[in-house]
Amino acid sequence: MANEYAAIICRELNLKPRQTNAVLRLLEEGATIPFIARYRKEMTGSMDEVTIRNIQLRAGALAELDKRKAYIIDVIKEQKKLTPELEQRIMETYEPSVLEDIYMPYRPKRRTRASVAISAGLEPLAKMIMAQSNGDIEKFASRFVKKDVPDLKAAIAGALDIIAEWISESEKARSIVRSKYNRSGVITSKVIKGKESEGNNYQNYFDFSEPLRTCTSHRYLAMRRGENEGILKVSIGIDDTEMNERLCRMFVKMGANEQCADLVRQAVKDGYRRLLKPSIETEVSLAMKEKSDTAAIALFADNVKQLLMAPPLGRKRVMAIDPGFRTGCKVVCLDEQGNLLAHDVVFPCAPVNDFYGAVDTLCYMVDRFQIDAIAVGNGTAGRETDNFLQSVEFPRRVQIFMVSEQGASIYSASDVAREEFPDEDITVRGAVSIGRRLLDPLAELVKIDPKSIGVGQYQHDVNQTRLKDSLDFTVESCVNSVGVNVNTASKQLLGYVSGIGPVLAANIVKYRAENGYFKNRKQLLNIPRMGDKAFTQCAGFLRIPGSDNPLDNTGVHPERYELLEQMAKDMNTELERLVSNKSLLHNVDLERYVTKQVGMPTLVDIVKELEKNGRDPREKEDAVPFDAAVRSIEDLHMGMLVSGKVTNITAFGVFVDIGLKTNGLIHISQLSDKFITSPADVVRVGQIIKVRVIDVDVARSRVALSLKGLA
Repeated sequence: MANEYAAIICRELNLKPRQTNAVLRLLEEGATIPFIARYRKEMTGSMDEVTIRNIQLRAGALAELDKRKAYIIDVIKEQKKLTPELEQRIMETYEPSVLEDIYMPYRPKRRTRASVAISAGLEPLAKMIMAQSNGDIEKFASRFVKKDVPDLKAAIAGALDIIAEWISESEKARSIVRSKYNRSGVITSKVIKGKESEGNNYQNYFDFSEPLRTCTSHRYLAMRRGENEGILKVSIGIDDTEMNERLCRMFVKMGANEQCADLVRQAVKDGYRRLLKPSIETEVSLAMKEKSDTAAIALFADNVKQLLMAPPLGRKRVMAIDPGFRTGCKVVCLDEQGNLLAHDVVFPCAPVNDFYGAVDTLCYMVDRFQIDAIAVGNGTAGRETDNFLQSVEFPRRVQIFMVSEQGASIYSASDVAREEFPDEDITVRGAVSIGRRLLDPLAELVKIDPKSIGVGQYQHDVNQTRLKDSLDFTVESCVNSVGVNVNTASKQLLGYVSGIGPVLAANIVKYRAENGYFKNRKQLLNIPRMGDKAFTQCAGFLRIPGSDNPLDNTGVHPERYELLEQMAKDMNTELERLVSNKSLLHNVDLERYVTKQVGMPTLVDIVKELEKNGRDPREKEDAVPFDAAVRSIEDLHMGMLVSGKVTNITAFGVFVDIGLKTNGLIHISQLSDKFITSPADVVRVGQIIKVRVIDVDVARSRVALSLKGLA
């Protein structure tokens, strides 16, 4: 079956059969996507993670489709209606909607008007009317008048119910209506009477319509959210009169018995209105929802990736402050590894305004714990606290950073936080999370549900299973692309490493606690449940600084150690010198080491990895130069240039932190002087930019920004 899947996937994704078969085989053997993309390039033709993921998803979808086909065949076989031709047609169908159309006439039904009429013995009458042959229909219908059919009118009505259901189950009719919806469907939303004030957030959709094919994902999801909240009524429609006429032409025969033809027309209109149209509208709505989910999830995953890959501060001592007014600012001091050294509370802001007491406490802590940087949460009182800190003369030079605190409260109340800090309250845990995000965003944010870190768009409205799968893949990709120090990584971070998972991650942490730091990668094989297969998958992504083998702190896989030792021997040098000397690396004749198992892509990757020499691929973080003159929304004016940091990217625009409680919005139309299809084409999450203020709505706390003319 895998070969059959490979042929379909190659055709759909325009891939080569040999590489696609190799990917499917590796996935079947339990290899992870990061491992395949990184260490099996010769087999895959250097496919990237996204392509491998698409192959995996499509193969999974095809497997599910095969299960559905098997079920459908079994159902039809039980009805003794399965023919070789029908079975072949089912097996050769790869379009889910077409498969369901084929299955519809055989689908077990609940009690319907048609099923009641069939039970009453009216199916022969329905067939006669549908045949539209000459004859006295009333005379024929009178034969069916009995206990369950009280009169002639009831007999004909029951027969028309049967015909209406036949029409709604017609493959051709369904295809025609579906095509019309896809080409000409119009989505309409209207406010439910009496919900105007309650649904103020949805006022753009109170009386809205547009062609379905041009409706963007964010507008569709917004309307459906309004509908779910009972604010809007949303529908998708087509020209019913035109469709009725077309279906009548399809089912009413030329030169037919006029009496029968009229009855068929009645059945067509009833079947379309009552059965066919609602069915296709639901199908089209679900398809649009899936399309919108796909777009929203892709954007969300991209935002999460940018946030996770934000540059770490590095090995610095950090003071983190979770700002507050009445309850004060929670202060923690962390060492270079993010361990808690001390904590306190200061009250520099209103209503206490203990400016001098806060200065004394903070200066003492900065000096005592040799603090290099201060991380300030960007929530309530964040800007006021930042302004206060900028005015303080600390006993040593410190950098001040504004850090997103989205999700910090969720972390502080989580099992992970309780396990890390069982004796501290949630305010201390939240401040620690803010500080650790500055030290290493990736290592800290993996502890929080990605949906809670503030970079999503309708993340609670999309398919949650698909969202979780996509975000898990994104986090896994980020973790493995950076690599993990096995001696310092948390259980949560280790769990995302290729081939490890939660159970093995816990075993690694336990082994580390009982036996001390790992001295080399070989020691990993001593961990309970770390078999050869798991070791092969994870070893290249785990780093061991200070190992007795210099390759253990690189992305070079242990299966290639022997190759590098041979290179060093051929160049009459030590392995450690070869690894650390770029000029020696550049003098290696890579062609000499090409084999069937090791091709040029792998050799080039090895050289690039050694050139990095264990350095973090992420760039260093810079503080945002917020404008000192802007302390509140009232300080902004039209045309003003301000600095900010991109905090979230959506389909309709970009949110920018300009140092106020409210983020400014750059609408997609204001992002560039030329046409763009996505905001992600212009900016990235975390990017520091200069923007122009083009509108300020103080009453609604909204700020409109523009990048036009500034790029």
